[in-house]
Amino acid sequence: MFKRISGLIAIMFFAMLVHADPVSELIRNSGNAKDYPGAGKLILFDSTYSDVQETGLTYVYTHRLYKVLNAKGALDLSTITYGYDPLSAYVEFRKVIIHKADGKTFELDISKVMDYPAPARAIYWGAREKMIEVGRLETGDAVEVFLFRKGFTYALLAGDDDDMYIPPMRGHFYDIIEFWSRDPMLEKVYQTAVPKDKLVQYDVYNGELQSSAWIDDGKMVYTFSKKDILPLKYESGMVAFSDVAPKLLISSSPDWYAKSLWFYNVNEDFGSFDVTPEVKEKVDEILAGEAKTEMDSISLLTHWVADEIRYSGVSMGEGEGYTLHKGAMTFLDRCGVCKDKAGMLVTMLRAAGFESYPAMTMAGSRIDYIPADQFNHSVTVVKLRNGEYKLLDPTWVPFLRELWSSAEQQQNYLLGVPEGADLGITPLSAPENHYFKIIAKSMIEKDGSLEGSLILKAEGQSDGSIRGLFTRALKNSWEQNVERELKRTYPLMEIKSIEFEDPYDYLAGPIELKISYSIPDFAIVTDNEIIFTPVVVSGIFSRAMSHMYWNVEKEDRKYPFRDRCSRLVELHENIKLPGKLTVAYLPEAENFTDAPAAFEGDYKISKSGNAMMMNMKLTLNKRIYDKENWGAFRKAVAAHQRFSREPVILKFN
Repeated sequence: MFKRISGLIAIMFFAMLVHADPVSELIRNSGNAKDYPGAGKLILFDSTYSDVQETGLTYVYTHRLYKVLNAKGALDLSTITYGYDPLSAYVEFRKVIIHKADGKTFELDISKVMDYPAPARAIYWGAREKMIEVGRLETGDAVEVFLFRKGFTYALLAGDDDDMYIPPMRGHFYDIIEFWSRDPMLEKVYQTAVPKDKLVQYDVYNGELQSSAWIDDGKMVYTFSKKDILPLKYESGMVAFSDVAPKLLISSSPDWYAKSLWFYNVNEDFGSFDVTPEVKEKVDEILAGEAKTEMDSISLLTHWVADEIRYSGVSMGEGEGYTLHKGAMTFLDRCGVCKDKAGMLVTMLRAAGFESYPAMTMAGSRIDYIPADQFNHSVTVVKLRNGEYKLLDPTWVPFLRELWSSAEQQQNYLLGVPEGADLGITPLSAPENHYFKIIAKSMIEKDGSLEGSLILKAEGQSDGSIRGLFTRALKNSWEQNVERELKRTYPLMEIKSIEFEDPYDYLAGPIELKISYSIPDFAIVTDNEIIFTPVVVSGIFSRAMSHMYWNVEKEDRKYPFRDRCSRLVELHENIKLPGKLTVAYLPEAENFTDAPAAFEGDYKISKSGNAMMMNMKLTLNKRIYDKENWGAFRKAVAAHQRFSREPVILKFN
């Protein structure tokens, strides 16, 4: 009897031990690689607790548990790395526990955490990384990580102790929490405790979360969670994951006007745009004899900053982040990141007598309406004589015939102006602003060789794509770059001549190339037929036609998608034929117009049968398209691709 009771007690004690270690139980019951095909590791939970102070300073405690599913997951987890900016955040690994598949556990020695400068390219602000080596893992092992962080996302102010980690908008708090993952995740929980008199607003985008709120010890505690998170399947050309995947935005900032006023005041108080005698002298030199109109002055100054201030970010220490470098500093260094180029342009415009301010935007994804800091790019705004504000971007327009890059159309922005501003969005740029045209004349000989010439003209973003053959290369390789573009399609092409104006004089007018060439064995010639595809429609200079790289086989899309820019493509070729011929096969003519896109194209053979004309026009009206626009976009792009793929077949009489 005693033995039976002892056995029962032992079983109960063992059960208590099992239930006292929910992590081990979770690891055991979480499944394996068969349950998550294609995944290397499984995130069993991702738990974050954010403790917000009255100043806006935030203490963040993160607890994550990973499970190795296969060798790839073991490799991914062999080191744990966390990046941070020491000017705005303090980070430490509190604990790392290894749970072996056989049930054994051990802790890593936290004293062996490495703290080192993060790899950097073009932006050298002193970012760092902390890394701890986990070592060899086996399938079924798990890694549990406890991380502590205090601070905020962007650097601005510095001080002693915790003061340096207080956010720029002192007293305000915001956070952006993504409830999606590239690895399968069983559960993600985010909890934040905010002083109860600090009002916050929040919203959940692109999905649903479980949520709750209560008061605890003078703070309002908000909790958000989501279970069974699977990786999103990427679609080629889709918008950013953050535009379509579940996310939470929470902020104590009342509205975008408050953020706008803060951005205005923090830079004015810092003196970012003070005009020095040296800057004023340079502005006068740039405008002297060249500026006849208001827009002349704006254009000359914008392009001087775009072309002459190199994109290379050096830290000014205290104040780095949202504070724009003083114009005098950028003018002296002749380098800076987007915010410094924007600040340099504001300074120079003010030196020329304009009213100008900085602005913020988000390149690559949407800004949602909760006023959290969803920005990664800084630009300039100038007030015109008619009272309207005009956006300028000296970072994105080097050697480009635009003042605001149309690769940024349909993009949200916020002005830092004295009256405050709401969130805005940049308008569409008409396809005609970015035309790409080729007009060609050619003659096919009886042996199938071709003699021809073409004139290429391009404007806007299309101009930039073609001009880049020159402005992004050494001068001694300019003609070689043009030849390479043509020989990708026609390796046997012989270039007889290439004519173009100075590519660096881009403000003089749209780029124009004149090219003469010959192509041996261009057409397939038999006793009865001749088969060929006209040169201009074959895909030459597709660097200016990004739509030619699209896979349009799918009939439907799950997500919105984006192209580089709106675009107008016009291709025309007159072809002299070797004798009198009749049609055996011509690519089918097509003509349709829809709101997102349009296409018209056809072939015509002369009555005499010794000449042929090919005309094609493609119009793409947006940069960012709704998924419902895919049908029209797909139809137009497929028609162009079909014209470039299908040959003409003619019969000899």
